[in-house]
Amino acid sequence: MAAELKNYKKNKQFLLCVDSDGCAMDTMNIKHFNCFGPCFVQAWEITENVERVLERWNEINLFELTRGINRFLGFARLARELYPNDEDIKAFESWTRAAKELSEKAVFEEWKKTGNHVFERAYEWSKAVNKAIVSLPEESKIPFEGVRDGLKNASKNFDIAIVSSANYAAVTEEWERCELLQLTDVVTTQQDGSKAHCIAELIKKGYSRDRVVMVGDAPGDLNAAESNSVEFYPILVGDEKGCWQRLGGVLDKFMRDGAKSEFELLKNKFYKNLSAK
Repeated sequence: MAAELKNYKKNKQFLLCVDSDGCAMDTMNIKHFNCFGPCFVQAWEITENVERVLERWNEINLFELTRGINRFLGFARLARELYPNDEDIKAFESWTRAAKELSEKAVFEEWKKTGNHVFERAYEWSKAVNKAIVSLPEESKIPFEGVRDGLKNASKNFDIAIVSSANYAAVTEEWERCELLQLTDVVTTQQDGSKAHCIAELIKKGYSRDRVVMVGDAPGDLNAAESNSVEFYPILVGDEKGCWQRLGGVLDKFMRDGAKSEFELLKNKFYKNLSAK
């Protein structure tokens, strides 16, 4: 069973960090279309321009360079766009930018400390999202083709860490049901802090930075890798299967000589691909 971050101990010399939604699991679109956006509309009791609000939610979270941001950052951004003069929303947005941990627990604690109704709204919204995700049919929450083989091959030489900003229970349920959790060594999610923080904490377990790769589908994954001076392997939207199939060859080269030129080329393709969406 994959360990939690606080109990994890390094096994191999190399570490592969892997995002979940939209990267390993083909779940990002359906969760935002069916859960995050509709629950946001309900949380703010929006009755006018609902279609445009939902469209804007998806733009922020799926189709712009903010793709894959933490749920509370997305919540804050759209709330601020809709209600630009609300001081409580401004306070919530400022908190999301500075908080070390962006989780339900952290939001709940800040609500109790400040009494700010936006924290209460965000907390209840997040719980509603989690409930809606659990209610999605299992056949809609599956990995991209190539993920299982990619992780299995990588695990021969790499420790495998899930590094996700999603809810811990949802991540572990999906990976275990799809028989992927057994291929991983450690699980980090929003309860452990940002992706950058989680990678930093994993490195402290004894890994050299030049032996760590982050696999992700969003700019936040790239930023988390770069802030820790580790390499980034992108999963391109629309070419997820191909990216997973090519991962093994890049990792082999990475172990031999660092594959610097390959990773730089992949980063350029990543930005070009996402900017075209």
